[in-house]
Amino acid sequence: MGEKIKIAQYWGAGCGGCDVALLDIDAMILDVHAIADVVFWPIGFDGKIKDIEAMPDKSITVSFYNGAIRNSENEHIAKLLRQKSVLMISFGSCACYGGTPGLANVTNRKEIFETVYKNTQSTDNPSFVVPQTHIKVKEGELELPEFYDTVKTLDEVVDVDYFMPGCPPTTNLIAMAVSAVAQYVTKGTPLPPKGAVIASDKTLCDECKRERVEKGRRIERIYQAYEIKPDPKKCLLDQGIICIGPATRAGCGAMCPNAQMPCRGCMGPTKGVMEQGASMLSALSSLLNITDAESKMSEEQIMELMMQVKDPLGTFYAFTLPKSALKRAVTERGRRKAVS
Repeated sequence: MGEKIKIAQYWGAGCGGCDVALLDIDAMILDVHAIADVVFWPIGFDGKIKDIEAMPDKSITVSFYNGAIRNSENEHIAKLLRQKSVLMISFGSCACYGGTPGLANVTNRKEIFETVYKNTQSTDNPSFVVPQTHIKVKEGELELPEFYDTVKTLDEVVDVDYFMPGCPPTTNLIAMAVSAVAQYVTKGTPLPPKGAVIASDKTLCDECKRERVEKGRRIERIYQAYEIKPDPKKCLLDQGIICIGPATRAGCGAMCPNAQMPCRGCMGPTKGVMEQGASMLSALSSLLNITDAESKMSEEQIMELMMQVKDPLGTFYAFTLPKSALKRAVTERGRRKAVS
């Protein structure tokens, strides 16, 4: 074949698991090496931003951007890689939906700084010194990225060609994406339509092998995963454990339910559902017999049931708050409320 393609991988606001997942494709990494040169991968080797800035526009074949947009550096690199790349892939739940870092949208920069640099018991900072974007010291001037008030998804900042959800994306999905790019480069095989999600269009329940109650599904109470020992063959939701599978896209192989842990929704909403949290809340309400026209439950009984859901926002929006209709909470006249 001719000249190798160029690949970039960047780590935004995330845990680094997506970078490790890229290495988990095992022997296929050799196929990648055969057709591609990695030109930028901060967690993998020492690359310089100035070298990327000096590259011609669209000279990078594909950039895999993982992590949410939390600060000005995240945004700058996102825009730089978009400018230099033919394809931009939103890699992992944080880039696609905001992920766990996106739960910071329930607060703001001021409150985060006060907690971390002032009100935490282990903090010894009587002058309440907080990070500044520019500060002069005797050696010169130091510069730090600006810490944003709101966590954003990648596609809120730049145009994205493809989305690959997961925390992290599974090796089969990564292999699928790498293979598609390789076939496109070497054989001219058409790529998926722009905006496609590299995962299944079905729900997680469709690929979960646990047995579900098909008719008259009802649960009497809600359990935390640690409160009971679930039957390994029965649907976790039918056992009263909140599993977000009904509102979550398939593609991961239902790994968490297979390991006796409920799905937390890292694959994001299905194709037909834009609001993952609301969809799951509706499904749960039907199982609790709250929305049924024949329900005889009083308002007090309904409230008692719903109070069994610990941390509702963290349960239903663990990975998708910035991408949801809620997006974040703001403080207005001293009161916190969710806004769209």
